[in-house]
Amino acid sequence: MTPRATDSVTLVEVAPRDGLQHENRVIPTDLKVAWIDALSKTGLPVIEVTSFVRPDRIPQLADAEEVMDRIMRHPGTRYTALVPNLHGLERALAHRPDAIAVFTAASESFNRHNIETGIEGAFERMTPVIAEARRRALPVRGYLSTAIGCPYEGWIDPARVAALTERLFDLGVDEVSLGDTIGVGTPKQVRTLLDAVGARVPLARIAVHFHDTYGQGIANVLTAVEAGIRTVDASLNGLGGCPFAPGASGNVATEEVVYLLEGMGLPTGVSLPDLLATGDFLRPALTHSEMSRLAHVPRTSRWLDPGRSGRDSTPGCSVLD
Repeated sequence: MTPRATDSVTLVEVAPRDGLQHENRVIPTDLKVAWIDALSKTGLPVIEVTSFVRPDRIPQLADAEEVMDRIMRHPGTRYTALVPNLHGLERALAHRPDAIAVFTAASESFNRHNIETGIEGAFERMTPVIAEARRRALPVRGYLSTAIGCPYEGWIDPARVAALTERLFDLGVDEVSLGDTIGVGTPKQVRTLLDAVGARVPLARIAVHFHDTYGQGIANVLTAVEAGIRTVDASLNGLGGCPFAPGASGNVATEEVVYLLEGMGLPTGVSLPDLLATGDFLRPALTHSEMSRLAHVPRTSRWLDPGRSGRDSTPGCSVLD
């Protein structure tokens, strides 16, 4: 699909939740708040701040209430939170999320490792959460993990993913984010998946969430955007991984997605230089090394300007360059 002049892409920044949950060292709350405040100033339209899960399951996010209360909410940015069940929703509601997210997986085995119940049990938990959120006119996103491959079951049938996606919409979610949780997908598999899903639900309501374990993240984003996807999840510095998915590495890096999309003429509204500076801000506190290639680019590079000439023309070069 050739992007139209009116097209834009909504980025969902998941680093504060999905990115940090895999960090071994607990990041101090003060630092988290300052970092999220810095993210807010980059122009990101959506930031997933935290998750209201049991603190013993993910200690990194045990300060969910305090973080949600202390962040400075920037006009034009939506601040969301993940909730596992009705109790998590009740905790979240007291701290004013702009939207909530619920989750399941397309793999029975992954669900049991991750949330200690199967697919049907996950839907039983989600149903009252979605109903209550809708009663309160609170937007709901549905995450569908292991949409391409599972560490326990192998490749996932796209038809199963399509059916589960449709089922999530039938429950009342506003958007479904399809996740390649272990990062094994390639562009061909992404296209096959989106063809199957798009045959049952509008792709305008689908987001993609790619991990970069096998170096396919940015190529998969390109494939999804060319298929018509206009909402992309990403994580600053390529942070992330999943405690319940052996071998999974970080998410596709937000800065690399911004560079790609702006270069395609698909505006994101995000300042790439500000984004990189925000990544630099947190890096000393992290135990995992950053994965973003753009993190190594000199900050004085003229190619970091969203209006770079390379978007519209190919600069000349000589054999002496």
